[in-house]
Amino acid sequence: MKNGFTLILFLCLVISCHDSKKNRLSNLVNEWNGKEIQFPSHLAFTVQGKDTVCFDYSRSTYKIVIYADSMGYLSCKLQLSKWKTFMQEVDSLRDQNKAVSFVFCFCPQNREMLQNVLCYEHFVHPVCIDEQDEFNKLNHFPSEITFQTFLLDRDNRVIAIGNPILNPKVRELYLKLIRGEAKTTEKQVVTMGELSENKVDFGIFPKTEKQERIIELKNTGTEVLVIQDVTTSCGCTKLEFERTPIPVGDKRVLKIIYEADNSGYFQKTVDVFCNIDSSPLQISVIGEAKDK
Repeated sequence: MKNGFTLILFLCLVISCHDSKKNRLSNLVNEWNGKEIQFPSHLAFTVQGKDTVCFDYSRSTYKIVIYADSMGYLSCKLQLSKWKTFMQEVDSLRDQNKAVSFVFCFCPQNREMLQNVLCYEHFVHPVCIDEQDEFNKLNHFPSEITFQTFLLDRDNRVIAIGNPILNPKVRELYLKLIRGEAKTTEKQVVTMGELSENKVDFGIFPKTEKQERIIELKNTGTEVLVIQDVTTSCGCTKLEFERTPIPVGDKRVLKIIYEADNSGYFQKTVDVFCNIDSSPLQISVIGEAKDK
């Protein structure tokens, strides 16, 4: 069954100010909203890619399906430690008799590398390692990692799309839908904000040297600007800032910190979620770490 309020709310949360991106995301959400996800009949689940286990998700009230292609299963992109925290939070809702299954399906180029990631993160939830990519072939999932996660109802129909680990607004939406809090259309106070720069280039530097850069976020609107959350594409990138509201016309200093764990060229992102229509504001962080 189509869920109109979910579609409207989701669009308000994730669409940027660029018309082309608006159109692309609008079309994507329209395509997937209410669509039935098809499951292969012979998906095999294992713990850390070793021991096969019985994992029955078919009778769950809700399913959260997490698909990761050959590029999306890397540790810094999966952020399995955050998934474990989110799963515990969802599990706490069981007193409402609403079973939620988390269905992880990975299509890795290198099975051993994925197993190492699962072991390193101590991730013991059942996962499907779909080396033939049959799940994706049945459904043709979006190519963007942020749209390869779905909240399904009992009939396997999509009621929300987006990654709750990468986007706190999507996380909030998932939890509200699972709790049955359909009244989520209250108008949010919004303002406007601008970054002094949206691209940070650290250039070439020794791998052992911590890199720091200061940029500013200015409230250019007519209401108080609030930074609600910050996510980064990898643990080697951090953002430090003062967690207080920003008055109209005022600025807030954001310190971007990068500590390389590997040598070579890198391109990371920092997403700043705040009460503006174009949230999140994205900062690109690039550079090249060199061995001595």
